[in-house]
Amino acid sequence: MPKLPQYRRPLAGTQPEYLSPAYESTRIRSPSQPLIILPQTLSELTGPVFGHGHVKVGDSDLTRQHAGAPQGERMVLGGRVLDDGGRPVANTIIELWQCNAAGRYQHKKDLHDAPLDPNFSGAGRTMTDAHGNYQFITIKPGAYPWGNHFNAWRPAHIHLSLFGPAFVTRLVTQLYFPGDPLLAFDPIFNSTADEKARQRLVATFDWERTVPGTALGYRFDIILRGRDATPMEN
Repeated sequence: MPKLPQYRRPLAGTQPEYLSPAYESTRIRSPSQPLIILPQTLSELTGPVFGHGHVKVGDSDLTRQHAGAPQGERMVLGGRVLDDGGRPVANTIIELWQCNAAGRYQHKKDLHDAPLDPNFSGAGRTMTDAHGNYQFITIKPGAYPWGNHFNAWRPAHIHLSLFGPAFVTRLVTQLYFPGDPLLAFDPIFNSTADEKARQRLVATFDWERTVPGTALGYRFDIILRGRDATPMEN
């Protein structure tokens, strides 16, 4: 039997801190006392979870969920989900949510005066295949103001969450786009102190995934644990 690689804890600064003073909401929601580890119980591990039946054909194509095509730059986003030993994580659900091309979410609490797109809901899901691969078809989101500080704008980004065998194993992250000038000013992106780890949040342009005349391709691999883990939201 091959020897499994030893788990390595993430290095300091490679994951976002609970308290990041420049990101104002963390000042009131970050823990003020030491964290307590609560062991998973049998009910948590065997209770209701999102299953295969919740992912339908077409859920991963956000450009075909309505009667018409959404506005914006069409893109194909894909990659692999891997563990800390480089092994693929198969049959895990990935959810995606994002704003539209004008920088507005289809949500009642989004009061940005940018236009809504009746042909874009901004949410999708898919499952990784046997090799850990996943893929979405969507549009590139826009930047938007968010009130964290003077003249605060969030860079274009996409939220992703992964579900393991129980609700308590859900992981959430954000991906960004190469060359975005707003990254230098974004406290959420910069809450990961280590520069190399921070760059793991930036998708790479993928020529092979690009569809001629239709959509640009981007690759975003997700590593779940270890020294090279993708930064995850706490």
